[in-house]
Amino acid sequence: MFRTAAELVEIAEKENIMISEVMIRQEMDVKEKTREEVFSEMEKNLGVMEKAIEDSLKGVKSVTGLTGGDAVKIQEYMNKNTPLSGNLLLDAVSKAMGTNEVNAAMGTICATPTAGSAGVVPGTLFAVKNQLNPTREQMVRYLFTAGAFGFVVANNAFISGAAGGCQAEVGSAGAMASAAIVEMAGGTPQASAEAFAMTLKNMLGLVCDPVAGLVEVPCVKRNAGGASLAIVSADMALAGVTSRIPCDEVIGAMYRIGQTMPSTLRETGEGGLAATPTGQLLKEKIFGSLA
Repeated sequence: MFRTAAELVEIAEKENIMISEVMIRQEMDVKEKTREEVFSEMEKNLGVMEKAIEDSLKGVKSVTGLTGGDAVKIQEYMNKNTPLSGNLLLDAVSKAMGTNEVNAAMGTICATPTAGSAGVVPGTLFAVKNQLNPTREQMVRYLFTAGAFGFVVANNAFISGAAGGCQAEVGSAGAMASAAIVEMAGGTPQASAEAFAMTLKNMLGLVCDPVAGLVEVPCVKRNAGGASLAIVSADMALAGVTSRIPCDEVIGAMYRIGQTMPSTLRETGEGGLAATPTGQLLKEKIFGSLA
């Protein structure tokens, strides 16, 4: 039904339906399943996300000890203070980081679009939930909207750090979440595309440089950054701010940047933060202790 963001928005506007509905119909067509079956599958993903957040807020630690517990620290800080960035944004940060902490601790998460960026979509969803009070159906639709834009990225660029750096992972995840937030808040399909573009624009060139080659540092905290950008861009789009560069062209730029990015900065653990003195010491410590 669609391959580009422009085609996605055009279908939604022409048929006067939401982005999520376009994606639901495409899933029904491609998978040859009923609406109920497609919706049920996505609702299971929502359940996985919800449990991961719940588990993270009880406190988790990775085997290496590099990550864990920060989501809880942020919640405790919020309970005792008035956050400078606001409760909703910091709650999203906490839940995005928490989901990624669960991933690092070998827990069950839902890749959106990857495991390394799995915190952004659920983190933002369960944060805006407290303000927008969506129904369960609207929460599931949030995931379909995010998935629709993720589908566009996957078919026109890449979603893995190994292929295009972290711009392809957390960048895509943040943009997907931003588009979904806009729809849940009552924005237009075009506004969702604008939010997506503005989020991804701000993450172009982001490298993938995991310390010791593990999806922990700096991945967990980059999910926090992706969640923050998603919410800010959603607000900008809902306010009527637009991206001067169209959504599809931003995706194309991300693809070209990823192609020219050195291999040392594409998930090999050989450059960037992984190559710093501390990064190298952590690598030696971890693999020495695991040997």
